[in-house]
Amino acid sequence: MTASRKHLERTASDGEIDAFLEQVARTPQRARPGPRGRLIFAMDATASREPTWDRAADIQAAMFQETRDLGGLEVQLCHYGGFREFHASSWCASADELLPRMTRVRCLAGLTQIGRVLDHAKAQAARKPVNALVFVGDCVEEDHDRLAGAAGELGLLGVPVFVFQEGREPQAERVLKDIARLSGGAWCPFDHRSPQVLKDLLSAVAVFAAGGRKALTDFGRRRGGAVLQLTRQLDKG
Repeated sequence: MTASRKHLERTASDGEIDAFLEQVARTPQRARPGPRGRLIFAMDATASREPTWDRAADIQAAMFQETRDLGGLEVQLCHYGGFREFHASSWCASADELLPRMTRVRCLAGLTQIGRVLDHAKAQAARKPVNALVFVGDCVEEDHDRLAGAAGELGLLGVPVFVFQEGREPQAERVLKDIARLSGGAWCPFDHRSPQVLKDLLSAVAVFAAGGRKALTDFGRRRGGAVLQLTRQLDKG
């Protein structure tokens, strides 16, 4: 077991990681809208998120790299912070396009705006298919029922939400799990001391969005570690 996996287990148990990977493997893939898969990568950019945001550029680069041979990936960066500030980038087909946008972001104190993330994803999917939404955050300060309803609508549109929660704040965990479940996605907690495992798990979601289950199986066999469990779950299926 790697050191990074041990660190992740301080926040996520083996069972939670397994459940997340199994759900990714079981998620139906929406037909690709073109030569590339499309993924919305949304992050809480309030003040508490600054350490994780600093690592996000590295994670984004890995997602593009892993999907390059599958026809590529288009990623749209979304983030909120400060006083009702919400931003969404244009769709980017390479890390070089996305990185300048990420480096300009500054984390500012403010309330969560997860509802705006979900509404934005619905609007994007109504225009052109979106294969997945990834959300990374640590707390929820919004109405549970409103977020659950929006997540259910994303599920009807075929947009699974893959939620990565930093820490284990109980109220946030309950709401974020519901968002993942109702959209047909998956939830997994993570620890800031396990950047490699987080990168691998996010790359697995990107590979799924770009190439479907077969690509995900191949990725698991190549990468090993936590992601190798995807292959085992797919073989069982």
